[in-house]
Amino acid sequence: MSPVPIVCYRPVTPFNFIGDIMKNKIAIPFFLIFSFASQSILARDDVSEFSVQEILSQEQAKEVLGNDVRFYFGKQTYPRVIKNWGEVSTNKKTNAFLKSDLEACNWVFLSAMVALKERAIREGGNAVIKIKSNYKGKETVSNSTFQCGAGNIMAGVALKGTIVKIK
Repeated sequence: MSPVPIVCYRPVTPFNFIGDIMKNKIAIPFFLIFSFASQSILARDDVSEFSVQEILSQEQAKEVLGNDVRFYFGKQTYPRVIKNWGEVSTNKKTNAFLKSDLEACNWVFLSAMVALKERAIREGGNAVIKIKSNYKGKETVSNSTFQCGAGNIMAGVALKGTIVKIK
């Protein structure tokens, strides 16, 4: 009869695991790159300003927004207000994966504008005035630009505006 071999297992701890990885010289560069890359992928949240007029002058924007509701940004002048339904807000997000910040922000801005348009129509209004950016609760008033937060995975636009009926 042959002797029974004795097998001794080493407990797996984080220190043993990292030590085993470090012994493998090929894994070291991979481990370091993955560590730094994963942090930068998760951390990006760039807030940029984009031109309202550039987007609204595009054919796609004209088709989507139509002529039923007029939009006035920042402190732009508008006709006399007949009825005021108050301020409303919208906060839209879109997939930004493999898109430029400009492309993702244009898309999500149009989505936010459609939400304002639909709300104005639902309330009985024909205009949205005093439109301003409200990204992460920080209001920014501009006649010509809006703010968009863009990361590697998502992009978002938050807008506030006042629903009114104008003459």
